Amino acid sequence: MLFRKYQTYRSLMYISHDYHVSEAYDELLEPGGRPRFAARALFQYLDSLRPGELEARRQAVDAAIMTMGITFTVYSEAGNIDRAWPFDIIPRVMAKREWMRIEEGLKQRLTALNLFINDLYNEQRIVKDGVFPAELIAGSRNFRPQCREMTPRFGVWAHISGTDLVRDKDGTVYVLEDNLRVPSGVSYMLENRQLTKRLFPEVFQACNILPVDDYPTQLYDTLAALSPRGGERPVVAVLTPGIFNSAYFEHSYLAQQMGAFLVEGSDLMVDADDQVYMKTISGPRRVDVIYRRIDDDFLDPEVFRPDSVLGVPGLMRAWRSGKVGIANAPGSGVADDKVVYTYVPKIIRYYLDQDPIIPNVPSYLCMDDKERSYVLANLDKLVVKPANESGGYGMLIGPRASAQERAAFADLIRANPRNYMAQPTLSISTAPTLVEDGFAPRHLDLRPFVLQSSRLYATTGGLTRVALKAGSLVVNSSQGGGSKDTWIVDTDDACYPA
Repeated sequence: MLFRKYQTYRSLMYISHDYHVSEAYDELLEPGGRPRFAARALFQYLDSLRPGELEARRQAVDAAIMTMGITFTVYSEAGNIDRAWPFDIIPRVMAKREWMRIEEGLKQRLTALNLFINDLYNEQRIVKDGVFPAELIAGSRNFRPQCREMTPRFGVWAHISGTDLVRDKDGTVYVLEDNLRVPSGVSYMLENRQLTKRLFPEVFQACNILPVDDYPTQLYDTLAALSPRGGERPVVAVLTPGIFNSAYFEHSYLAQQMGAFLVEGSDLMVDADDQVYMKTISGPRRVDVIYRRIDDDFLDPEVFRPDSVLGVPGLMRAWRSGKVGIANAPGSGVADDKVVYTYVPKIIRYYLDQDPIIPNVPSYLCMDDKERSYVLANLDKLVVKPANESGGYGMLIGPRASAQERAAFADLIRANPRNYMAQPTLSISTAPTLVEDGFAPRHLDLRPFVLQSSRLYATTGGLTRVALKAGSLVVNSSQGGGSKDTWIVDTDDACYPA
């Protein structure tokens, strides 16, 4: 039986005759090939399956993904292409004890970042005290002067955060980056759980796998707390750029799950009293809270880009007047800057007088002369990231780049050092992943979601993204990545599926 064979050094006999635990930390397997304690019930269950049954279940799940229309959009020179969501059936498993510490660190981080954003748009104490450089604000593409002297309700700007975590080969969990503008992926986390329940119902019945299903309710409560009108059930709208946006599936999914309205900019208007209304066949209906899924630049053509047809004229007036709540608030992206990221440990110490619970990946600022010289001399060893790109675009993975690519990137750094930071190439963790010729280790990260308004909430686990290409470190779905369900298992309760 599979479970008894985990004492062998080199392989998982059932999963694949040549699966080797990689040199990186494997999330499910110890170096000798034995399953980690939290994953033992999963592998015991896999061992009980008849030959061919796992493949049959995978095919059934793939068919369900197509039937349910779980898709994402890839932008390419050939146009916008809708693709079925790439889902790997073997979940990532983590023990509850470890997760509780991570959750505490995530809440600490978002609390400090919201204090930081509110300070930047008001007193700027952190700048006056010499902890954060003023030139970083001046050079920030996402600092919005239009938000100065504004304090949203509860002092919270980033109500929904998606924090990317990675684990190095020694087992240390790091924050790789913060996503505070319009973080996406939570709908896929929820759908992954539903798909895995179909795959492995026996394991869910036997084990205490912590749920994620309450996220839409938690999100609605977070948004409802921002309503300017007390005593009434608030009208919440999800503002989407439309059906051609890569995350449109998520926008419509979350609106449906929350019982909110899905709207585009043309569906909304702002009256002379700075109140926001939604156009309906029964006449205008006041909107209290907007969960916006469009960038600041397109939010209000009166304030930002005048050519925007995605936003709502007058929306910033309504928000500044306190007539509507917006999540995430305009200007929250100032803390979504990868150069600002390097200061987050100092930000936590400054506002909370605490050491960071989850460390940053060691980083180098190219705007610093000494650190820039080190980066330029070691491009073959580093990952270099631009300050404001996302989706894995615009970055250099030095060890896998050509000499010509590294030379071109060196020119970009010299031309605009403020726009770049660098990190060592981590050997990020792997997990068994089903590929065409069996199971193989693939690198992955984890994006938990944290909510903050009147209170804090963190998902139990999050969206595990996996690089489906052999050896790749890029997990983004737009560049060939997929995802797994994430199980947080209460290992204090023994579970032995039949």
